[in-house]
Amino acid sequence: MNKKTIKDVDVAGKKVLVRVDFNVPLNDQGQITDETRIIAALPTIEYLIGKGAKVILCSHLGRPKGQVKPEFSLAPVAKRLSELIDAKVVFATDVIGENAKKAVDEMKDGEVVLLENLRFHKEETDNDEEFAKKLASYAELYVNDAFGTAHRKHASTAIIADYFDADHKMFGYLMEKEINAVNKVLNDIQRPFVAIMGGSKVSSKIEIIENLLTKVDTL
Repeated sequence: MNKKTIKDVDVAGKKVLVRVDFNVPLNDQGQITDETRIIAALPTIEYLIGKGAKVILCSHLGRPKGQVKPEFSLAPVAKRLSELIDAKVVFATDVIGENAKKAVDEMKDGEVVLLENLRFHKEETDNDEEFAKKLASYAELYVNDAFGTAHRKHASTAIIADYFDADHKMFGYLMEKEINAVNKVLNDIQRPFVAIMGGSKVSSKIEIIENLLTKVDTL
C-alpha cells in the first residue's frame, strides 16, 4: 500500500479530522446494542491522542435522510467513547454550525470532539462541495478510517479529500488493516479460493463481482 497512514505524519498539536464509521445499532431506549465499530476505531483514536493531536471525529448513523431526528443522534456514541478512552470527549450538537465551531476552536491537545450525525445534512449524501469544504476547514489533516463506508460517494469520504494535499490526508489503522487484508486475498491467493458475498445492494457490488470472477474458484 503506497498511501500515507497516520504513522507517516507528525500529528502533534495538529487538528485532525477523522472520518470514522460509528453507524452502530441502537435500541428503542437509545442504547448501543453492538459497539464493534466503536472498538474498531479505538487504535487510530488512541494513537492520535497519544501523539498530542486534537481529534475531530465525524460519522453518520442510520438514514435520517437530511433531517434532524433524535433517534439517530450520535450522543450515545460520544458517551460510550468517553468511557472507552482516557481522554475528554466533547459532543458537538451540530456538524458545521456554531456549536461545532466553538467545540473545535476550544480544543486542547489530546482532546476529542465528536460531531453530530453527518446525515442530518442532506449535503452529506448529495456529495456537496461546500459542505465538504466547511467540514475540511476544521482541520489541518484528514484521516479516513471508515472502511465500511469508504466506497460511498459522500461529502465526508469523497469530496473532502480534495481539500487536503497528499501530505495532509491519510488512512487510519482500520483502513490500513482492511486494505492490506484485501490486497493479500486478491494478490496472494491461496487456493481453493471461495468468495462469499452478502448485502442487499447488488448494484453497488457489480464491479467487485466481475473482478472476483477472474480470480475465484467458486463465488
